[in-house]
Amino acid sequence: MGRTNRRVSLVLPLLLVFCILSGVVFSVSRKISREMSASAIQNLSESLNLIKCTIEAVLRNQAEFQVLMARELARAEDLEDYILAYEKNDTMVRVSVIPAGASQGRSSTGEAFTEEAFTEEGLDFSGGRTVGGLPVSQSYLNYMGTWAYTMKCPVVRDGEEIASLYVEYIYDALDRALPEGFYDNQAVLYIMDAGSTRFVLKPKGMGMRSAGHLNLADFYRANNITDPDLHRQVAASLGEGKNILFYHDIRDVNSLSYLWPVNGGSICLVGYVALEAIQQEGRTVNQNILLVVGVMLLAFVLSYALYFFYQRQQNLLRKEQEEERERHNRQLREALQAAQIANQSKTVFLSNMSHDIRTPMNAVLGFTALLALDAENPAKVREYTRKITASGQHLLSLINDILDVSKIESGKVVLACERFSLSGVVASVDAIIQPMAAARCQQFLVEVSGVRHEYLLGDETRLNQILINLLSNAVKYTQEGGTIHFRILGQKQRSSQYERLRIEVEDNGAGMTPEYLKTIFDAFTRAENSTTNKVQGTGLGMAITKNLVELMGGTIEVTSQLGEGSLFRVDLECRVPEDQGEERFWAERGIRRMLVLRTPEAEKDADAGDGGMLLLMKDAGVETAAASTLEEALALLQEQGGASCQLALVDWDTPDPIRSVRLLREALPEDTPILVLASLGDQGPEEALRTPCTGLVTKPFFVSSLRASLLALSRETPADPEEETDRILEGMRFLVAEDNAINAEILAELLGVEGAACEIVENGQLVLERFQTARPGEFNAILMDVQMPVMNGYEATRAIRALPRERIPILAMTANAFAEDEKAALDAGMDAHVPKPLDIGYLKHVIYRLTAGKEQA
Repeated sequence: MGRTNRRVSLVLPLLLVFCILSGVVFSVSRKISREMSASAIQNLSESLNLIKCTIEAVLRNQAEFQVLMARELARAEDLEDYILAYEKNDTMVRVSVIPAGASQGRSSTGEAFTEEAFTEEGLDFSGGRTVGGLPVSQSYLNYMGTWAYTMKCPVVRDGEEIASLYVEYIYDALDRALPEGFYDNQAVLYIMDAGSTRFVLKPKGMGMRSAGHLNLADFYRANNITDPDLHRQVAASLGEGKNILFYHDIRDVNSLSYLWPVNGGSICLVGYVALEAIQQEGRTVNQNILLVVGVMLLAFVLSYALYFFYQRQQNLLRKEQEEERERHNRQLREALQAAQIANQSKTVFLSNMSHDIRTPMNAVLGFTALLALDAENPAKVREYTRKITASGQHLLSLINDILDVSKIESGKVVLACERFSLSGVVASVDAIIQPMAAARCQQFLVEVSGVRHEYLLGDETRLNQILINLLSNAVKYTQEGGTIHFRILGQKQRSSQYERLRIEVEDNGAGMTPEYLKTIFDAFTRAENSTTNKVQGTGLGMAITKNLVELMGGTIEVTSQLGEGSLFRVDLECRVPEDQGEERFWAERGIRRMLVLRTPEAEKDADAGDGGMLLLMKDAGVETAAASTLEEALALLQEQGGASCQLALVDWDTPDPIRSVRLLREALPEDTPILVLASLGDQGPEEALRTPCTGLVTKPFFVSSLRASLLALSRETPADPEEETDRILEGMRFLVAEDNAINAEILAELLGVEGAACEIVENGQLVLERFQTARPGEFNAILMDVQMPVMNGYEATRAIRALPRERIPILAMTANAFAEDEKAALDAGMDAHVPKPLDIGYLKHVIYRLTAGKEQA
């Protein structure tokens, strides 16, 4: 009994819930039905308005054409001859004219014409109806037995009305202009003359074809519309020219009738449509809802039966559902927490930025104050200026990150597509990261392997930014004495025109938590709050990196374990230039074959260890003979002769490389170059370099590095000494455009320290005028600001380039420091771009490249 009572107590709530649910479903279905009926009525109204607009457009066109006929008639010498020459068409069946002051005229059919004798009842213009300002008669049956109407138009010549033009139109012409189909041909439509309430047209393509009605009263009688109040409402609507819709049973079918005035009420659309056609969609929805209710009832019965049959299984299922609910609640709590973090992210960012910007700014202002106090102490002055410079550089990096992410989010970043060298990218990144890693006693290892093409097309600046972001983070978050791996791995090519690269940055540093990995690429996020984190930064580096990678069409992913380190992997695809420009270099120097002494590990995998040396040299047109031991290398030379190889390369990681170099020197001709392939941190290559005609190539291996070492060894290209670069500004004279007095003063002092002189003007117009009056050779270069009053830097540069004067280097010296700003400067005719704040060292290198370096090249 207890078990039965429990079952009954369970069934009753279920029945109650089902009844409530059924009631809700039923009410919803009713509501949907009402809403869909209202929508269908709206659709009917829109269809009637479309028909109305079509008819009114036809009437206006007829009136406008009749006005044109009246103007043409006014120019005719004989009015009756003009009318008799008119031929009947499908729209205008008769044209007539009555001269002014006369009671009788002539029709195009040849008979005499008067308004009274035109029809049995005469033309009736008393209704005051017009179309386009022309009077329109009431409808009538014309001589062909077709319903028609006539428009009257005055004929005016020299400002005087000389006649009246009458044109008879038939309603059948309106039928051809109406659209096909009306409510799937389930509606009835008539066109009624509003004055006489006579039905003048039953359009052919507009619904069911029923027994014709002669007038409105006949329509009422045939469809049993006998309600006097309804008749009065219809009459009032006709009199006021208003639309009216009303429900009525027509032939035992519930229908919606309508009267729709056209042309201000001169004619009217009359008809009806069955509610069944209007509510067809709503009925379909209700049927589906009833089907759902039936399925629910069936499911309820089945569930009730299965409950008693599988009670134990249901208990287990209930327990699993409780666990699932708890898991879902936990996920909801985590999602809520993530949402709260996201909402607070920008607030936290502002707090971080307030701290991070104020920290270097405090150093700048503080050391500036101390500089004023200790101006007589040179040692302290140098220390203070060094710290001010470091703080200023850090502040500039913060600002650049904020501006970068702002431009990326606004979609204004433009990627350059220029030829660049992969070896140059690796060298520039290595030059920046190697000192940072050495300062923390970290081991920084570079590996390049499997790359088929050294020269690629892309944005070298943005690629450097990606690499430096990843590698500088690895240095920051790796403990002292840790190891950082930087790898560039060539992947299998999908096309010979593209090089697929995989870039990996791996460290054994602090690592990241799984929670932080989910948001690492979000802007304004850090692993720790900046107020407690000793590592400085905006928290924007990873967001910028991800966006730049995606702009290049690549992907980035990260794996990390807390306390074990992190691995960032970037996949990119770069286009290969049509000409790598290598074969000509080797052919000119007669280098056809190269001997390579490499490690046994590199021997096992031709694409690993040495960066795909054999493939790269093959693409450059040089055959490579590889040996893994010194004995094997000597045997190759003895077998083929020492002169068979015009170049030898010895990997420093091979056993006893110094002995190898000496023995190879003895086996090869004395003028055959021997190059040692070594890493920057290797100890001992200097002793091997004492061997005659021996040079050094730094790892990773690139063909361009090998070529540069050969040039340096043969002294074909002089080095770019730092000493020469440092003194490049000495004795130079600059013309400077700078509208900011403080910036101008700083620039003048900096150039003066370097032994250079400058003449400063305030805007581009003054620069142009001063250069026009300058003697040839008076100025060595122009430093041009961009944003200036009167004439900006771009306009001034174009004007200077248009002068018939010698070409002088023009450098954009501006705070507009983005890639597109540099492109705009070059497009305007400038030779280089030097961003503010001014780095005098960078300015020296640019001047060297444009003057001394260019001349030597």
